[in-house]
Amino acid sequence: MTEFAGHLPGFAIDEVDWRRLHFGAWGETVEVAVPMLSDAQSAALATRVRDNARNYLKTLSVTEIVAILDRAIARLLDRDDPWRQKAEALLPIVTGYDREMVRLGLTGYLKTFRGPQLQRFLSEDFANPQILDAFQPAVKGGFARAFGPDLLLHVWAGNVPGLPLWSLISGLLVKAGTIGKVPSAEPLLASWFARLIAEIDPRLGDCLAVVWWKGGDETQERIWLEQADVVVAYGGNDALAAVQKRLPVTTRYLPHGHKIGFGMVSRAALDTRKAGVLARQAAYDVIRYEQQGCYSPQMLFVERGGTVSPREFSGYVAHELASFSQKHPRRVLSIEEASAVANWRSAAELSTFGGDRDLIGDAHNDWSVVHVEDEQELAPSGLNRTLSVVAVDGLDDVVGLIAPYRSFLQSAGVAAEPEELFRLAGLLGQAGVTRISALGLMTSPEAGWHNDGRFNLLDLVTMTEIEHSAEAEAERFAPYAD
Repeated sequence: MTEFAGHLPGFAIDEVDWRRLHFGAWGETVEVAVPMLSDAQSAALATRVRDNARNYLKTLSVTEIVAILDRAIARLLDRDDPWRQKAEALLPIVTGYDREMVRLGLTGYLKTFRGPQLQRFLSEDFANPQILDAFQPAVKGGFARAFGPDLLLHVWAGNVPGLPLWSLISGLLVKAGTIGKVPSAEPLLASWFARLIAEIDPRLGDCLAVVWWKGGDETQERIWLEQADVVVAYGGNDALAAVQKRLPVTTRYLPHGHKIGFGMVSRAALDTRKAGVLARQAAYDVIRYEQQGCYSPQMLFVERGGTVSPREFSGYVAHELASFSQKHPRRVLSIEEASAVANWRSAAELSTFGGDRDLIGDAHNDWSVVHVEDEQELAPSGLNRTLSVVAVDGLDDVVGLIAPYRSFLQSAGVAAEPEELFRLAGLLGQAGVTRISALGLMTSPEAGWHNDGRFNLLDLVTMTEIEHSAEAEAERFAPYAD
């Protein structure tokens, strides 16, 4: 079967060239056709989306936009809805992830974008969300209004289902004409969401488009970069730097590069009653989408002095990873991914000869844990269910082990008592960590989370202010003026 990706308002299927991408997993295959627009078609589509957004999207109230998005999310949460059924059927084949993991992951993630949660998005960035609809009183005096860009370009990366929805929805909330470039690894869910919006509100569907171009196609990329007022991009640091070089100097650029997540376990959490549950939570963060998300843990720092030792806790985590592998098998790895895991295991095996490290798990397992007794700085794992567990004398010591990697820090999962949690949070924040969650929820950011410590919505808008002087002067010209 062939599934068409993209959303191209104003273009019929036979007016566009298509490239076929082939995917296979779990004994099934699917062909996905992605659009290959000509330079003229790209320019025309950008103009169409920009004009439609000016004429319709920007006339909607933010409450009306939230209601439309809520209806679309409700459809995707309904397992009897054809769009949800298509997602559950095809995404495991395209991504290779276990079907049950995809099902559970979709439900948990999509709940982040229901109406009440979108209100939280808005309230996190705007004290008065109506500032997106009309001029509102400013605390300093006068009035202010927030305007989204006429054309917002998203350059998405990765193969975790649904990740593009975060920025796509943010763009619509600030009333931006929206173009999204889907990655080859998972081009479907953002495309379906755009079409679902068009099904619910055809005029709103004309205010956004989902496109594709081959990575490295600088000519096609430059067309879109020159059209956009704001660009949000995800990917490796080298790729993001290359995009920045091709951007006009007047274009606002919001890059999100690769990050590394880690966990911290206090001795207070390491008794025989709590440690098993905690190990299962940590293991779940590791297996969910195979550590492909920037918030997935690749290393755990475990404090000595608890009833359960760090070495024993490593065994607990390994046991839970083995248990999860029975219920949620790891996807088939690419040659590059398998090589990364093998290299990580080889390095771990070589380092065990000193006696202060143990490699748990055989090469034929779909998981591996290395336990480290000596101090080790934060380092990436081989991904795909590979984890380092590092013993430390005190969790304060972790700050020095992560500090050299400030630019790569984002999420930390912390298991500690309340007073210690807040004390550690202050230290981690100074070191560059921007999100602290419970273990087991590292891969499920809360609605309104500030990605990389920035604003989802506020960074997209421009503020227009009516100063008090202009307001006061206008009184002289009013028909009721003396």
